[in-house]
Amino acid sequence: MIELLIRYIKDKIDNQLTESDVRILSDVFYLKKIRKHQYFIQSGDVCKMAAFVVKGALKKYTIDASGKENILELYIENWWVGDKESFMTGAPTPYNIDAYEDSELLVINKDDFTHKLSKLTFMTELNNVLTERQSFQLMKRLHSSQTFTAEQKVEQLQNTYPEFFQRFPQHMIASYLGMTKETISRIRKNAANK
Repeated sequence: MIELLIRYIKDKIDNQLTESDVRILSDVFYLKKIRKHQYFIQSGDVCKMAAFVVKGALKKYTIDASGKENILELYIENWWVGDKESFMTGAPTPYNIDAYEDSELLVINKDDFTHKLSKLTFMTELNNVLTERQSFQLMKRLHSSQTFTAEQKVEQLQNTYPEFFQRFPQHMIASYLGMTKETISRIRKNAANK
């Protein structure tokens, strides 16, 4: 399993991983299996681990005062899972993250990240690449949420992450896009009829 993470890292950074780097990765990451609907983290807890998705699908969400689930992020293979702010600061997370499918994760705990991994050159480079990518994606998502029509939001998501439409049900996609499941159903029906 660690080979998948090593391949992912090599694909993202310019520098080569040394044998020592690979050994450290093998020592600090461990496999965690979580069943469908099992939590990775719950609202109010401190996020003490981060994970790389090897297999499966997860969602990050909040529950509003009316009990409605509001999905903020969807995760599939080769994505990182966690609450970075809670992980780095020790503040309780406002988010729930649970498995939508049975999932296998390569997990690292905060102590191992801080003391064994964070200062290594390849990890600094990877962190910079991922932070930059996440920043760009968040700006695109904010821009589309404020300026795109519902049809444009669905089209953008289909073009960017087409696999979401095979992995997650329409009501979850709708929540992620900030619309009702009826709206997304109508949009997809109209697109199919064109």
